[in-house]
Amino acid sequence: MKRKYYISGIGCGGCIARIKKTLEAHPAIEETKVYLNPKGATVIRMKEKLSIDELQKQLNSIEGFTIEKMN
Repeated sequence: MKRKYYISGIGCGGCIARIKKTLEAHPAIEETKVYLNPKGATVIRMKEKLSIDELQKQLNSIEGFTIEKMN
């Protein structure tokens, strides 16, 4: 299943690489796409639905990023 999110705190391609690597380390996440345009737009493909809290907990291993659901 694919879900759309917004991640704040992204400033460059290096940030995107770190976020992608961190999120994809979670066993339930198959693929992560993070975009600079629009900045912070993110699509995550998961094997099972993860809550925002679970995704944020995964992101907390790298400081400075906050995830929220896109409408």
